Amino acid sequence: MSEYTKITVLGTGVLGSQIAFQTAYSGFDVSVYDINQAALDAAKERFEGLTKTYLAEVASATQEKVDAAVSRISYFDDLPASVADADLVIEAIPEILDLKRSTWAKVGEAAPERTVFATNSSTLLPSDISDATGRPDRFLALHFANRVWSANTAEVMGTPETSPAVFDSVVAFAGEIGMVAIPIHKEKAGYLLNSLLVPFLNAAAGLAAGGYAEPKDVDNVWRISTGSPVGPFQIYDIIGLTTPYNIMAAGDDDTKKLAAWLKENYIDKGRLGLASGHGFYDYK
Repeated sequence: MSEYTKITVLGTGVLGSQIAFQTAYSGFDVSVYDINQAALDAAKERFEGLTKTYLAEVASATQEKVDAAVSRISYFDDLPASVADADLVIEAIPEILDLKRSTWAKVGEAAPERTVFATNSSTLLPSDISDATGRPDRFLALHFANRVWSANTAEVMGTPETSPAVFDSVVAFAGEIGMVAIPIHKEKAGYLLNSLLVPFLNAAAGLAAGGYAEPKDVDNVWRISTGSPVGPFQIYDIIGLTTPYNIMAAGDDDTKKLAAWLKENYIDKGRLGLASGHGFYDYK
């Protein structure tokens, strides 16, 4: 039996909604939190879309199972209420350090003493955040890849203060929700996946932003030459452009220039990626 039964997911964007749905699909009660009712209404639409995706792409999925998953999800726009009875809180809010720290400070005050805290941060170190929680021994990173039902890795990374028992329990939980747990032995910015992925995506953006080639041609050369099913700009669209933008904007001068290019040419025009229907490619 799992050590955790009641899970709260903070943030219902692309990845937060996937984490919540996969957890509910695996039989857990899930509370989701977002900042207002409009965000929660959007989350309900994402869950409706995920039911269709699971039926189409997950071999074990049936209408009964996806309906049961949706029924296990509760919605909150009150942060303390969302964590009041949580065994595990997974945070998947925007990749902005001050926002994460202020959110975790509020969660630390409201959640029961037993509750374990996990950030889904894709680039920030858990030690950048842990002291804000008030319980650094019960805080660590649990990082998911996009499309969790198929790209089902979960990187688990603690800090020097993380309890080994907490670390092991979160590794076990990852397996219980259908993930392949990837224990990381010490802190590394970018974890494993993004240590590989972010430089790759930045290199692709540099080629397009520098006027060397169109995004579709960068994708073509990568796919054809390596046999990869997708190119870097298709990956951008799958992730959604907001997260890469936030990562670039917090980087060095060169990546900040890429962030400005991405914002001016795509984000400011509403081209946010696959979920919005438009990104580097048109999907509608």
